Amino acid sequence: MLITLGPLDFAIILAYFIAVLTVGYRLKDKMKTSSDFLLSNHSLTHWITGVAFMSANLGALEIMGHTANGAKYGMRTNHWYWIGAIPAMVFLGLFMVRYYYSNGARSVAEYLRRRYDYRAHLLNASSFAVVTVLMSGIDMFAFAVVFRSMLGWPFTVSVLLASGIVLLFVFWGGLSSSIYNEFLQFFLIILGFLPLTFLGLREVGGWHGLMAKMPEQYTHTWKGMAAAGDPLGVPWWVMVVGLGMCASPAYWCTDYLLVQRALAAKNLSSARKTPLVAALPKMLFPFLVTIQGMIALVVAPGVVKQDYNLALPTLMGRYYHTGLLGLGITALLASFMSGMAGNITAFNTVFTYDIYQTYLAKSRSDQHYLRVGKMATIVGTTLACFSSYIVLYFNNLMDYMQLIGMLFISPFFIAFLLGMFWKRPSATAGFWGMLAGLGGATLQYVLYRVGVLTYTSPMASNMWTAVWGLAAGAVVIVTLSFTTPAPDPKSIEGFVYDPSRLKEKRTEPWYQTPVFYAAVIIAVAVTLNWVFA
Repeated sequence: MLITLGPLDFAIILAYFIAVLTVGYRLKDKMKTSSDFLLSNHSLTHWITGVAFMSANLGALEIMGHTANGAKYGMRTNHWYWIGAIPAMVFLGLFMVRYYYSNGARSVAEYLRRRYDYRAHLLNASSFAVVTVLMSGIDMFAFAVVFRSMLGWPFTVSVLLASGIVLLFVFWGGLSSSIYNEFLQFFLIILGFLPLTFLGLREVGGWHGLMAKMPEQYTHTWKGMAAAGDPLGVPWWVMVVGLGMCASPAYWCTDYLLVQRALAAKNLSSARKTPLVAALPKMLFPFLVTIQGMIALVVAPGVVKQDYNLALPTLMGRYYHTGLLGLGITALLASFMSGMAGNITAFNTVFTYDIYQTYLAKSRSDQHYLRVGKMATIVGTTLACFSSYIVLYFNNLMDYMQLIGMLFISPFFIAFLLGMFWKRPSATAGFWGMLAGLGGATLQYVLYRVGVLTYTSPMASNMWTAVWGLAAGAVVIVTLSFTTPAPDPKSIEGFVYDPSRLKEKRTEPWYQTPVFYAAVIIAVAVTLNWVFA
């Protein structure tokens, strides 16, 4: 499936490299403090942070992973948007961002330290640092496998090229460089991939032609779940509980990679609107990735069924030619690099503030922490390069990505949820609940791997992993909340839901409030679930 790039294609790719590096270089002199470098100094509007929030999620997960899912699971892939994203993004904007932003927390882990104690903080910070390295490795792997299959570039060369570009613009401009480049990359991704949907639909006979060529179970989002022939193989309630109520809010509401974009906003209202601005394009992305995966399965079943990760490269090689091919390759670069940069900026912040400053070197000068943040950028990028080779053992990027999230992010959400909306959980309850969630999720995965538990697909196992983690964590936190001393009410003031503290003087029109944004998003999401059920 090797393709040849023309001079125009190379010119487009080179222009993209120059643009992202220029953004980072121009911000270099503005990185005077650790807050400038790691937090953007809370200076951006919700339109910038909202698009960056969405773009930070547009790495290999969104583009190659969900396109592969579209080929493997059909319309069932829509669950990762309409149940697995939108409700949690709305919940984050209406409730959780308030507690992160208003209390001046520099990270999600720092909220846990102030709500519980250092044990919950260190466990979350350490596990998240591992997650960012592994997730960034996924993007590097996706970059390398695409360029190896399409251009014949060696795997290692592709990894080094991608990591080198990301390292430079993040090292120069920090979080601000990453956010501004994510803003640019979002529109490049849309422009570069949208033509594939129209070209593919034209070949297969339009929407109705595509549906006629797919197995019945591939053409519905909800209908026939867990029935014979269901490619995903999980009941609807497991999808709602495992994905919608555990894995999704754990990712969207507590993954610092995303929350960091909201915390970079200039005020609380902008911070709350950040995930709501991102939610609208998010819910429309199935028309890009799910449909393209289904098209790839119809037009090239022999290639795609051998390796679902090749669904997107197959379409690009089939439909794109000189000029348009360069734009498509650039869109791929943008998707991979936005994911890489987002994870690296999250890693350097968590390591510098939550691990190094808190436990290893307190009371040093701000310039010292600025230097550590830049060194963490180099170390994180290097570790991500090595982690990219782990993905070689999985035939679907999304299966691997979901496994990471289910094991290292989802088990902790119950501690956030109960701690934020219930005053009774103690520091001990929070910490042991997090460990129990991690243990429950790990136990389920081990039982699946040794054959004690069997499922239709690896993704079905991932959903059950989330359910086990949620149940184990909830049981332990609730039990210990009633058997250990309650925390001092003054020590958790402002960190737990209190209706009396939520009254705000409205300074913007009703149609610009977070509540109005949320109402519109919910209405559209319900409509999409109904129409494509």
